[in-house]
Amino acid sequence: MAHPASSTVRVPSHPMSTATVAKTVLRIGGFRVDPPVVLAPMAGITNVAFRRLCRECGAGLYVCEMITSRALVERQPRTMCMIRFDPEERPRSLQLYGVDPATVGAAVRMVVSEDLADHVDLNFGCPVPKVTRRGGGAALPFKHRLFERIVRSAVLSAGSGDRQLPVTVKMRMGIDDAHHTYLRAGRIAADCGVAAVALHARTAAQRYSGRADWSAVARLRDALPPEVPVLGNGDIFRAQDAVAMMSRTGCDGVVIGRGCLGRPWLFAELEAVFAGRPARPGPNLGKVANTLARHARLLCDHLGVERGIRDLRKHMAWYLMGFPVGSMLRRRLAMVSSLGELDELLGELDADAPFPVDAQGPRGRQGSPGRVSLPEGWLDDADDETVPGGAELADSGG
Repeated sequence: MAHPASSTVRVPSHPMSTATVAKTVLRIGGFRVDPPVVLAPMAGITNVAFRRLCRECGAGLYVCEMITSRALVERQPRTMCMIRFDPEERPRSLQLYGVDPATVGAAVRMVVSEDLADHVDLNFGCPVPKVTRRGGGAALPFKHRLFERIVRSAVLSAGSGDRQLPVTVKMRMGIDDAHHTYLRAGRIAADCGVAAVALHARTAAQRYSGRADWSAVARLRDALPPEVPVLGNGDIFRAQDAVAMMSRTGCDGVVIGRGCLGRPWLFAELEAVFAGRPARPGPNLGKVANTLARHARLLCDHLGVERGIRDLRKHMAWYLMGFPVGSMLRRRLAMVSSLGELDELLGELDADAPFPVDAQGPRGRQGSPGRVSLPEGWLDDADDETVPGGAELADSGG
């Protein structure tokens, strides 16, 4: 399957052969990420249970859900629960959201002094209205001076020498097609000393609709110093898509988001192709049921049985996408209320049903493009570095 945007991908100055891609090793600060694959932080998804499930499938860098800097500094109980990591999870990767350089700096210093994580990623890519209407997420890089202050504050607060935590930035192309910000923001972030820059090749206005513009990843790779890794994100639904993005754009690694929803074994496929081996065929329904049951128990260990089972329900449609499961059984699984009931219902599935070809494509939220919610007058002055009033969120999560 050709990538949908392949006809528009700009050839980078230094395109890579498939063989070179397979040998690529990504470094984030002092950490070796092999294969060069990062799990995107996704609200309500990438908790410790899901990260462990993905890690059991294949290697990579696995990032927790987005944490707000204010909630971390104020030690909100829910936030402190969200930053739990498995004892063997290394490096421990934490994503922070913030709009106030002082609060972001304080949050990073807390991470360092209390040994809460080994890597901090800064969120400048969230397109959710409750975030952008406050000037945060994908809206913030437009205010390039404020953006610089936040990134610099995080880097300077991340320690020094051997004890310095790598700080990375994840962003979108911009607010909309009239307000692209990624090239300027990428250069600013590199000048501030970040360890890597990741680009979701859509604007905030696109949300998750349409096609990711991989040519933007190529332009960003060309614009930044070679020692600053550039990671590409957007429309990677198969292992071959990751190889295609890297070979066509010259980027140094990929970020996997919606492609792994209900498909944690995607990381096994990615590990295989980056090692030069063919990816295994998708699992049959029996193996998917086993993975789903494992996910359920990990969630219950993390959240407690009642919350864990409730949290599992949103994953059902992703796991079962394309499989021949009757509508009645799908509804019962979507309303499951206990581990015993889950095991009983999974036993009713046709374990030998092969993995469906049409389950390889887009999954998760897509929506439609639309106007981005912004603070009043936000686009009037890109040089304004004033911190928006009330922009720091007091809690974490989607």
